[in-house]
Amino acid sequence: MDLEQKKSIVADLHERFAKSKVLIVTDYKGLDVTTINALRRKLREADIEFKVVKNSLMVRAAENTDVDLIKDSFKGPNAIAISYDDPVAPAKVLTDFAKENDKLEIKLGVMDGKVMDPGAIKALSSLPSKEALIGQLLSVINGVPTGLVRTLNAIPTGFVNVLQALKDQKEAA
Repeated sequence: MDLEQKKSIVADLHERFAKSKVLIVTDYKGLDVTTINALRRKLREADIEFKVVKNSLMVRAAENTDVDLIKDSFKGPNAIAISYDDPVAPAKVLTDFAKENDKLEIKLGVMDGKVMDPGAIKALSSLPSKEALIGQLLSVINGVPTGLVRTLNAIPTGFVNVLQALKDQKEAA
């Protein structure tokens, strides 16, 4: 690989690091090609990039980004998972995959300028997905007007029931 190719890779990675919401570093040592391809497929379905890049290039690309906080840990065989919109998705996919394949090791990650250890990444993976949270929020928002309409509807219904009871009482008397 010549110097120009390295510069373009570093520039591309720097741009990806700068716009990422979350980046998780994994150790893929011991995984065979079919297993890595299965992991890539699962990550791709969740709109997550999974890259294997030389550590020296990642260190250079990390400068002036949040990833700069963890550049000292770029040692050994590393692969990075990058998500641009949903920070929970890569943690969920990688944690689930690591349960099935004990050779995949989640090392650490970075989200919003904070370093996450494997425990924090596992905790992040237990959160509901973005779509589930939006659904919960919409059900709460929908519940307020529905409750208000039911309450407002109960007032005239109750009044009509009282009038009917008075009418029945007067007719009986």
